[in-house]
Amino acid sequence: MRKLFSILMLCPALLRAQDKLTEKNYRVYSVKQAKEVSLKEIVQDMNDYDVLFFGEEHNDSVTHFLEKSMLELMYAKYGDNLALSMEMFERDVQPVMNEYLQGSIREKNFVKDARAWSNYRDYKPMVEFAKEKKLDVVCANAAGRYSNLAGRKGQQALKDLPDESKNNFAPIPYDTAQGGYYEKLTGLPSHAAGTTTDTAKAKPNPMMSMGGFNLVMAQSLWDATMAYSISKYRKAHKGKKVMQVNGKFHSDEGFAVVTQLKHYSPKTKSLVISTASDESFPNIKWAEYKQYGDYIIITDPAVPRTYKD
Repeated sequence: MRKLFSILMLCPALLRAQDKLTEKNYRVYSVKQAKEVSLKEIVQDMNDYDVLFFGEEHNDSVTHFLEKSMLELMYAKYGDNLALSMEMFERDVQPVMNEYLQGSIREKNFVKDARAWSNYRDYKPMVEFAKEKKLDVVCANAAGRYSNLAGRKGQQALKDLPDESKNNFAPIPYDTAQGGYYEKLTGLPSHAAGTTTDTAKAKPNPMMSMGGFNLVMAQSLWDATMAYSISKYRKAHKGKKVMQVNGKFHSDEGFAVVTQLKHYSPKTKSLVISTASDESFPNIKWAEYKQYGDYIIITDPAVPRTYKD
């Protein structure tokens, strides 16, 4: 509720800020070219790739503006050969998403029954654009109840669920984080054990500190499920390009969902955008960010956030 209150309090300022957002409020850097580029150059680069990972900070209003802009540019280039995939919706609500996209149900029912995040207003422009253009939206994530179960009792507990439940997450067994990503996970506090609203930010978790919650097992289920969802969609829709929106933690450095996608679909080629806000803007030290993605977007910290952490 406090998060929702913060969003509502910021709405007037946010709307005013969004009306004024321009290319002056962000910088895009190509790691491969070692220079600043435009969004259109990313779209052009996608000629040679299948999935575009757009890694966000969930309350960055400039990033949300850019996500909608990127979706529009991708559609202008690739038309119906495009789908949107989102961390923010879970696999078991895919029918609700489909019902809304085809115009069968009202928005208020969609928001409630699809368990939309409390900052859904940040993602609404993308969903509405997809609805207008008749693009598919993939509800990619696993529900928090499953990641919580995996964290508490392991993958065997997922095997014991009813068969219909198993359609809502990646097949068992799924790969767990290794190497650098494992080190990132174990170096952070856990997600709150029961959260269903933010799978990208680390939050204190008493269960983890007491040794009763396996963060790696839980986080890996989210990552594996998003990757599985993208892979399954692309197998059913040959040649379609996918724009995947997720918290940057799920795609930075080519870890997490990006790595898991290689397991499910080895031939799929992914391009990674990592975003951040930096007080040095617009005089950015790109060398400090270039390990995080193929393209780095740094946003203007003077623009109000959509909600306070």
